[in-house]
Amino acid sequence: MQNSEVENFLQMMSAEKGASINTISAYGHDLEQFLVFADVDDFSELSSDTIKCFLQYLSSQKFSPKTLARKLSAVREFCKFLYSEKIINNNPAAEILTPKQEKPLPKFLSFDDIRLLIETAREKKEYRWERVAVMIELMYATGLRVSELVGLPETAINYNKGLITIFGKGRKERIVPIAKKAMEAVQNYSLFRDKFIKNKTTSPWLFPSMTAVDGHFTRDAFYKDLKNLAVQCGIYPSNVSPHVLRHSFATHLINNDSDLRAVQKMLGHENISTTEIYTHITSQKLQDTVRKLHPLAQFSEGLDDG
Repeated sequence: MQNSEVENFLQMMSAEKGASINTISAYGHDLEQFLVFADVDDFSELSSDTIKCFLQYLSSQKFSPKTLARKLSAVREFCKFLYSEKIINNNPAAEILTPKQEKPLPKFLSFDDIRLLIETAREKKEYRWERVAVMIELMYATGLRVSELVGLPETAINYNKGLITIFGKGRKERIVPIAKKAMEAVQNYSLFRDKFIKNKTTSPWLFPSMTAVDGHFTRDAFYKDLKNLAVQCGIYPSNVSPHVLRHSFATHLINNDSDLRAVQKMLGHENISTTEIYTHITSQKLQDTVRKLHPLAQFSEGLDDG
């Protein structure tokens, strides 16, 4: 009985809320762990104390606040589902607070580092690496999520208007302007795109793949290529990832006085608070600049609090 309700919940998350395959998988694992811990014969036996004890147990096992928050999210959504389906009369997770967690500032690359990655890929004079160069340039120009990038339909770009249509989380549509240089890079790439299509037939994807199950270039492959390029460029691989390119897009816009709401829309953030993290990066950058370059900085070591 319990397994069937979990399956129904996961199907609902996929069909109605557009949760990704990775989210569904994580939720399934988290709920399995929770239900083993709760050890109840009936969902009506679940209580807020059960959930609190579960969180305390996870904390004792040294799980990070971020992981605790994710697991609580799974339990909370599941309890909400049980309540809405009238399987339980009260929602035991309604009053449970999410554990506080420090949000680390996102990493980002300088424009010179991004340009170096692109140029290094192109210097190889290979179609495979030219495609990677185009993907880096497109991601940096639009702030796409990596899943959105690799799964872009060929028809997503309107070359006449310089716009790209993206279907992000929950299949929500957003339209983002694309810089002329990046658009030209994609147009040049289209001249040899068919080299990545099996038997030179057709593919709906902008970045097709002959070997990938989904028919398009994979996130893992792009991730590995970026790490490879970073090593060749003399950049620490830990500082380079698809997500860092997205962070770089947002950070550079904010640093150049772009409107926060506009950046929010381009990134596809549901809440402005998610986008505001980039203003913290800017604030830190300004602080570092003052400490390093202000004329009084050289005297700071000789000054005391008195």
